[in-house]
Amino acid sequence: MTVNKQEPVLVVKNLYKKFSLNKKQMKERKTSEPVLVAVNDLSFQLYKGEIYGLLGPNGAGKTTTLRMLATLISPTSGTITFLDKDYKKDNEFIRSKLGFLTSELKLDDFFTPDYTFDFFASLYSMDKQQIAKRKQLLFSQFGISEFAHTKISELSTGMKQKVSLAISLVHDPDLIIFDEPTNGLDIITSKIVEDYLLQLKSEGKTLIISTHIFSLVEKLCDRIGIIIDGKLVDEGEKANMCATQSLEEVFFNLYYSIKGGNE
Repeated sequence: MTVNKQEPVLVVKNLYKKFSLNKKQMKERKTSEPVLVAVNDLSFQLYKGEIYGLLGPNGAGKTTTLRMLATLISPTSGTITFLDKDYKKDNEFIRSKLGFLTSELKLDDFFTPDYTFDFFASLYSMDKQQIAKRKQLLFSQFGISEFAHTKISELSTGMKQKVSLAISLVHDPDLIIFDEPTNGLDIITSKIVEDYLLQLKSEGKTLIISTHIFSLVEKLCDRIGIIIDGKLVDEGEKANMCATQSLEEVFFNLYYSIKGGNE
């Protein structure tokens, strides 16, 4: 599918997120500033049928950005719109259209994948027929079916990640936000997930992923944004950014030019 660059579906403008620091936190960070600017004047757009990669070191503001896009936290200032709907005014609509996978999603060890899927599906007011059809598709896609009635506590780390992935896609969202989508997966399962992300793209879904795996971004993403100290310091088409050097070289050359030295 060709990415439609005429009509952005997600628009982020001048996004800021500030956190107040207590004295202990200020001491730990070795700063006298009582406020941490986690995201600093961030602006970008996403288009229908594309995968956008967000790269940056730990503490750069990636997860904070994704959490704002997922409506889990509110920006200090700035705006986010999806399908021309404002995040602040149309929160319920936005949530019905997006899926969010994060390592912070904690599955209840006592329940099974089958029960957990049904529970999350019910939050979107899906009927039994819709739930059964969606469950069969996703459980088959990710090899969960034979573990459907096994307690979460007895599953491997990789299988738990696959269950989390299925849950994030339970309602067939149009905007999909993934923080480290292949974290904890073996190479076979990672390939299955990668192929499915490309399938979602071919279906016209819009995806944004954050990962430390350069090869994954190079393989999947159409465009790449690099964020350092809360700021988007570079952005472009993958083909252009990696025309003469690898993405890893692009990233570290940029990082050291901003931070100084060769740390």
